Amino acid sequence: MDTMMLKGASSSNKAAVDARTMVAHVLAAAATVLVLLWCVHFRGGLALRSQNNKMLIFNLHPVLMLIGPIVLAGEAILCYRSLPLTRDARKKAHLALHAAGLAVGGLGIYAVFKFHVESGIPNLYSLHSWIGIATISLYAFQWAAAFLTFFFPGASAATRRRTLPWHAVFGLLLFALAVGTAQLGFLEKLTFMQGPPMRMPKYAPEALLVNFTAIVVLLLGVAVVLATVTVDGTRYNTIM
Repeated sequence: MDTMMLKGASSSNKAAVDARTMVAHVLAAAATVLVLLWCVHFRGGLALRSQNNKMLIFNLHPVLMLIGPIVLAGEAILCYRSLPLTRDARKKAHLALHAAGLAVGGLGIYAVFKFHVESGIPNLYSLHSWIGIATISLYAFQWAAAFLTFFFPGASAATRRRTLPWHAVFGLLLFALAVGTAQLGFLEKLTFMQGPPMRMPKYAPEALLVNFTAIVVLLLGVAVVLATVTVDGTRYNTIM
């Protein structure tokens, strides 16, 4: 009887995790579509080089910073637990997706620095930029430390066992920090657009889109955390 109850609880928990994972995937796709709609349709497009309209260079920043440290990083976190593959294959997918997220995020940082330099705007003057640089730097450190510990050259089995819980917790904290940094970025950009010289109306379609995109990104962050944390009635909450 107890065995049947445990199996039933395990199946129920797996179904709940699968449902939370699917919600996270949907929100990731929605956030990507919304930020592209904003930057392409409302802001005029994307470009790494532009002589006449430097804002096209800036437009790469929100797109890449969302896709890299949030969407790809979120998928990396989810795949470690949800992909129906061997543990070794899931580890490799986890590593590769995080590497892609880090690379895309690095390009997003390059784009905003390039925009500032070419437009004569100071760098690193806002809370958003300070936290953003700290987040991408810690992300790079986390990836490098994990590569050295779990892949090559690889630490001892005992060290890996001790390190894994901290790696998981620190990874989720970094993901939450990336989501929070994005919220600051949306707010900062919208504040600029609603001030002079643009003076965008408070309830303009673009302003509403930016706010709605920020909400979707926040919900994505919550969904990834909930899909990663196991909650049941037989043990304490666990991560990964």
